[in-house]
Amino acid sequence: MNHLIRAIQRDGFHINKNVYSCSTCSFIRRQISQSISKPKPLIANNVTVDKHLPILPDIRPPAVVGPVEKKRSDQEWTESRIYLKDLHQHYLKLSKSRLTSLVVVTTMAGYAMAPAPFDLTTFILCSAGTGMVSGAANSINQYHEVPFDAQMSRTKNRLLVRGILTPIHALTFAAVSGSLGLVTLYYGVNPVTAALGAANLFLYTSIYTPMKRLSILNTWIGSVVGAIPPLMGWAGCTGGVIDSGGLLLAGLLYAWQFPHFNALSWNLRPDYSRAGYRMMSVTNPGLCRRTALRYTIGIFGLCCAAPFCELTNIYFSIAVAPLNAYFVYLAWKFHQKSDSKTSRSLFRFSLIHLPALMILLFVNKHGLWSGNSKPKENNEVITVNKDEKIISSIFKKAEPL
Repeated sequence: MNHLIRAIQRDGFHINKNVYSCSTCSFIRRQISQSISKPKPLIANNVTVDKHLPILPDIRPPAVVGPVEKKRSDQEWTESRIYLKDLHQHYLKLSKSRLTSLVVVTTMAGYAMAPAPFDLTTFILCSAGTGMVSGAANSINQYHEVPFDAQMSRTKNRLLVRGILTPIHALTFAAVSGSLGLVTLYYGVNPVTAALGAANLFLYTSIYTPMKRLSILNTWIGSVVGAIPPLMGWAGCTGGVIDSGGLLLAGLLYAWQFPHFNALSWNLRPDYSRAGYRMMSVTNPGLCRRTALRYTIGIFGLCCAAPFCELTNIYFSIAVAPLNAYFVYLAWKFHQKSDSKTSRSLFRFSLIHLPALMILLFVNKHGLWSGNSKPKENNEVITVNKDEKIISSIFKKAEPL
């Protein structure tokens, strides 16, 4: 056995089976093989790293050195502050300054076209009062339409929708502006003009605004609202008298609203539909196209009738014919092929057509160049008080002796 053990220790566990084949040796060989084949402890001398495996970042929290400030999320409610220097800009937006400017311009046109002497003080008071009433109406309109304006791309950035001004603030501004406007029209101009302003304020805020979600008749009511301001200017100049010339001027503004607004609303159909507004362009596109064409033709006819109402001279109908003809042509193109291009062309030209029409009306006003205009008759009876007679007798020059 000793020689066997020495041979195994010398040669290792590789034993020649042909030499050592006895049973005892076989047993010893199995025992030695089992003892030698025991796993050796792993020594991390050579470690292979797979470069393709992702290396995870260190996720241990950093050491806190000072106080941690929380980042404010964009969706958090933040306090809205109103600065005094920006307040006039907010009021202009609340009044829809561009729309109010258009209303004031048409009021001035009505005053200028009236067959009566021009009075600067009444002209300024009439324009200012109309502007304040229009601003109040637009403010109340925005107050009512906050949840619907928030759904439209065109109106989602308005002051009340964004919360820059509170609803109470907007209503307070409307009450002050509307009251001052009506008082100015009543005492500074005449009661008829103030009554027209009050009627227009009620019509716009209480009938037109809610009807936008009920019926397409809102477009016709809105056109009446746009036709009243020139009547206010006319009544302000004539002392409250409205004749055929004033009605024809209002008819021109009434008819102009349809091609202007129908072309505008055509490209805003997704917004109007999303907000639930009942517009012709959404509910009845065919009627929208036909109405725009019909009223442009109606404008042509009213301009031809202006000389017969003694509103303009005969040259007005000739001078305005190319302007109206191109307006009808654009409305015809919109009627035949209604798309964004034709509707945009009609809308943009309507913005040129109205001021050009007003200029031609004033330049060709009846009796402006011939001096045959009929001045406003003054039917007031001038009375002399007793006190005035006494004063005149005191300062009367003594007759020479």
